[in-house]
Amino acid sequence: MVAMIEARTVLPEDRAFTIDDLDLLPDDGNRYELDDGLLVVSPAPIVSHQIVVQRLSVALAATCPPSCQVLPGTGLEMSPFQYRIPDVVVVRLSEIRFEDKTVSKPPLLAIEVASPSTALYDRNRKKDVYQGFGISAYWIVEPDRDRPELTVFELRRGSYQQAAHVTGDEEYRALLPFPVTIAPSRLVTLG
Repeated sequence: MVAMIEARTVLPEDRAFTIDDLDLLPDDGNRYELDDGLLVVSPAPIVSHQIVVQRLSVALAATCPPSCQVLPGTGLEMSPFQYRIPDVVVVRLSEIRFEDKTVSKPPLLAIEVASPSTALYDRNRKKDVYQGFGISAYWIVEPDRDRPELTVFELRRGSYQQAAHVTGDEEYRALLPFPVTIAPSRLVTLG
């Protein structure tokens, strides 16, 4: 005999979602974010996405200074109504504690690995939100096996300016948040 247990979650219907409401959501593999109090639900990332995230994390960690930390999949608590989970962030160690659940100060770098369903959102709304939060650098990786791309935005006088766009085997030699070289093709090549 199999017993079925139904879990019910009471979520707000008469007000905007807050970060506190996220604790009421199931741990079901979905990614739950907030956009000005609206709940944004994304499915669990696919394997190719996770490979790119892991390779970016390793490349960044290899040159990361001791004053910083590379964190994949860490939530950014920007306000009670604005919560995002970039694929990778780089933070100052002085601005986090080991027991923190989220990051509440602007990271030095946020990276999104785009999928066909999120590419426009990453280039527009997320870019605006990250800019408003004061994230110094924002990278968007498009992991197309035939034409992988990296687009880099840097915060200059309060707004993002495109600092680089590389494809395939072209290398981007970053200075922000620290020196590191990334070639999009190395993020998607198997073997």
